[in-house]
Amino acid sequence: MYIGGTDSKGLHHLVSEVLDNSMDEAVAGFATKIDIEFISEEEIAIADNGRGIPIDFHPKFPNKTALEVILCTLHAGGKFSDKNYATSGGLHGVGISVVNALSEKLTVEVVKNRVCYSQSFSKGVPLDKLKKIGEKAIKSGTKITFSPDRTIFSSNKFFNPEKIYELAKSKAYLFSGVTIDWKAPNINENQLTKIPTAERFHFENGLMDLVKANTALEYNITNDYFTGSADFKEKFDPREKGSIQWCACFNTYNPTSKSFCNTIPTSDGGTHESGFLNAIVRGFKSYIELIGDKKFSAINKDDVQEILSSSISVFVEHPQFVGQTKDKLSNVEVQKKVEGTIKDRFENWLANDKVRTLLLIENLRIRAEERIKSKQKKETLRKTPLKRLMLPGKLADCSIADKEGTELFLVEGDSAGGSAKQARNRNTQAILPLKGKILNVVGSSSKKVSENQEIDDLCKALGMKLGSPSDTSDLRYEKVIIMTDADVDGAHIASLLIALFHTKLPKIIEEGHLFIAVPPLYKISYKDEVYYANSEEEKDSLLQKLNSSMNKIQISRFKGLGEMNPSQLKETTMDVKTRRLIQIKQDLSLLKETNELVDNLMGKNPEYRFNFISKNAKSLDSTSIL
Repeated sequence: MYIGGTDSKGLHHLVSEVLDNSMDEAVAGFATKIDIEFISEEEIAIADNGRGIPIDFHPKFPNKTALEVILCTLHAGGKFSDKNYATSGGLHGVGISVVNALSEKLTVEVVKNRVCYSQSFSKGVPLDKLKKIGEKAIKSGTKITFSPDRTIFSSNKFFNPEKIYELAKSKAYLFSGVTIDWKAPNINENQLTKIPTAERFHFENGLMDLVKANTALEYNITNDYFTGSADFKEKFDPREKGSIQWCACFNTYNPTSKSFCNTIPTSDGGTHESGFLNAIVRGFKSYIELIGDKKFSAINKDDVQEILSSSISVFVEHPQFVGQTKDKLSNVEVQKKVEGTIKDRFENWLANDKVRTLLLIENLRIRAEERIKSKQKKETLRKTPLKRLMLPGKLADCSIADKEGTELFLVEGDSAGGSAKQARNRNTQAILPLKGKILNVVGSSSKKVSENQEIDDLCKALGMKLGSPSDTSDLRYEKVIIMTDADVDGAHIASLLIALFHTKLPKIIEEGHLFIAVPPLYKISYKDEVYYANSEEEKDSLLQKLNSSMNKIQISRFKGLGEMNPSQLKETTMDVKTRRLIQIKQDLSLLKETNELVDNLMGKNPEYRFNFISKNAKSLDSTSIL
């Protein structure tokens, strides 16, 4: 498929093909004005004041005009002759004939000596002969009006005015000698907030205007721009055709790079972008070697990319792209030509202003140091605990290096642990199965706590030490999640774990790292749908909503996490998109009362628990008792 597909991208590529032909006329010096009219979501018109498509009879096809041959025959366009264009965007000369073949209707108007001629086509087949329709104010030019073939493109794919508006604007930046008029009189009110119904694009400063438009200027490290243009023959063979225009600045806020080949936007970059970046990096390296300061030696390509905001436009005689949609330039020789042309000029630019250059390389040095520190942190964050702390073998750790976004699930028993390991996201979720009920640390001696194997395994997995409970700098996970069965035993285990964190590792609670997972109590199946309820109330509410005979509804109660299959556990309890979590919080203003309550309820004296239960039992709803 010459346009890459029949999706929205392929549909808009039709517009690019027609517009590229008009831009080729402008770059070659034959056109100064291009009109783009968004007639509707189904119809586009593009016109230029170039030479106009030839309308004489074709020498190889005596009964057909050159226009008809060009519109209906692949590779018949003027791009195959070096006499017409030294460089062009209409690759292979197939563009306009493919647009014609994929259009429900295409009408071409050609002006020659102020006389206008027209011919219409449908799906690549002429509907009539070329005919004279009147006179025009311009001396010559071409206008193409077309609408896509709906038997090929999906009926729900339409021309997007915003995309075409941005395409037109980007083309105007590339050549200061062209003016592009945008018209969209029929766009709807919602689109009016994004784009105007009419606008004229003309940029005297070309690529510099584009860089300024895409850059937050207040974040520029210096106010200078590295800009220029050059023919490849200046550096290479005098017979070499092709050239490059460029503009770059150095910016600390979301810098962007735009590249073009023969006025075609190459959104995926390619060899011209690689050559330009290499030249900039090598230029910095050469300057650093020249001043001989080793503190700048760690600067590399990644650091430069973080501050380089640029636009480059190359013109190449025989461009090669990855795919017909031309998103990425693939000519290997272009990288060498661009790099060789730019490197010397950039080195001179750096040498011309030492104060400016020192500002740039100092910024790069800071970035290099941050990059190295970050890399070391990621390497040691998990490697160090693994090697030095000898993590417990039953821990199924997550794979990413940084702790941001990571979670440690504390589960009861190997059965639940097995299901959790299958249900987890291996990148960010770790599983630590606990053997039965953990030691009640409230009232236990420090020696007993420190010698407990389960607590020792937990602390090693966390990267924490009981002897340094206030230091969470080595905490290996962003969230610690207690995941137990929704029964009395599960509640007891959760209580013991919360007591451990509250008394021995309080900072984990204070900094908001501790959570409790909320697995469902009930599974309700109705027809092909499955619902989950976390309480009796939720179950009854669901049953009322379903409003169906109980014979058609199946209700089952989960006895434990190990009873769930991995997909159910993931959906209900572990998936960040669908699960419920309860965060354990500590109100520091009530710390004294909280400590007293924990000691009373979890301590060795049963009298306090008995009194608490006696006092509060009447306030409990019987349906909430497990």
